[in-house]
Amino acid sequence: MTILSFCDPKTAMVTTKATVAEAIHVMLACQVGAVAIVDEKNCVAGIFTERDVMTKFALSGRDPADTLTRDLMTTPVHTASNEITPSEALTLMMERNFRHLPIVDSRGTLLGILSLRGLLQHRTEELTHELDSLEAYFSNDSIGG
Repeated sequence: MTILSFCDPKTAMVTTKATVAEAIHVMLACQVGAVAIVDEKNCVAGIFTERDVMTKFALSGRDPADTLTRDLMTTPVHTASNEITPSEALTLMMERNFRHLPIVDSRGTLLGILSLRGLLQHRTEELTHELDSLEAYFSNDSIGG
């Protein structure tokens, strides 16, 4: 199972020419909190998140239809290869305090976006399964059982 299986089902992305309004529409359609900003080669140029909307745009007085995401995106953006493990990704995201991590190939081409929510959901399912197994083991551990 690769890290891509933990990525958001729909990879939310827009080009460097996209407006804030377009980026927000993509986030809403994909039900995610970030879009990758990609260049003409589909390489990650930056990321535009809910946090960017709130801290850089919301009270700026700018028109979302006329403001380009490239003017407000977070850059440089930290990316990871599809070789990263879920545990490594979780540690990285927690240490660096970000909720979205673009996964790229060796050329920097976007493959998917990993969300902290997706990783935590997976980890919760793993821990629940482990707990269920331990409970079953101990409840069956009696004389003759």
